[in-house]
Amino acid sequence: MRKRQERLWAVSDLHVAYAENREIVEALRPESDGDWLLVAGDTGERTADIEWALTLLKERFAVVVWTPGNHDLWTPADDPTGLRGEARYQHLVEMCRRIGVLTPEDPYPVWTGAGGPATIAPLFLLYDYTFRPAGMSREQAREWAEESGVVCTDEFFLHPDPHPSRQDWCLARVRESERRLAARDPELPTVLINHWPLTREPTLVLRYPQFAQWCGTELTHDWHRRFNASVVIYGHLHIPRTIWADGVRFEEVSLGYPREWGARPHPPVLPKPVFPDAT
Repeated sequence: MRKRQERLWAVSDLHVAYAENREIVEALRPESDGDWLLVAGDTGERTADIEWALTLLKERFAVVVWTPGNHDLWTPADDPTGLRGEARYQHLVEMCRRIGVLTPEDPYPVWTGAGGPATIAPLFLLYDYTFRPAGMSREQAREWAEESGVVCTDEFFLHPDPHPSRQDWCLARVRESERRLAARDPELPTVLINHWPLTREPTLVLRYPQFAQWCGTELTHDWHRRFNASVVIYGHLHIPRTIWADGVRFEEVSLGYPREWGARPHPPVLPKPVFPDAT
């Protein structure tokens, strides 16, 4: 029997606080012992849920790479850690290291299976409210969102400590990620993984355009070109689809909430192959 070729897979927005989503996570399986899995954020809100999911996935996949989403960084009132901002993120990084999961703070691994070789670059970039209509200030965009009843819950649960603001934290993350990406092997293409879209284009189909300001930063609009991306993986929007820009494929790999995927005509098929045409 021919051995299955090792493949690279991706998923995001598992939101395992929902029982229906936990069942889907429990059913995720690799096709071969050498398969890798990229997890692009929003695994859960509570550290215990995040650890449960990532531990389970690491037991099944040869390598698991995780990057945080906004829900992972929330500080729920009933979370026993009580950690906020940078301290919460570092706590999650240490948890991942304890269970053998790679994070944006680890050296970038190189995928050499089907579709490779490629540098796998997990990113943690946040957002800076620049995905807003032209000519509208950040304050005006916030008022627009409030008047429409569309304000991201991050404003209450995602704390930027010790940074003065979320946009300051975003800028710090962008600068650090630029430095690390510039130091990678330039001969290899990259697979860029970030919870939030790297470009504004995926947000143009949002039912509520006011929400786009919590979805990324204009500072990364050309990263797929600058850093030789073969694929860009993201989540956050809960609109799983494939789009193309400058010849680069952008894949949203979200599961989302049960009320969302349960209303679709077909059940979710996850994880998604990063290189679907690889043989």
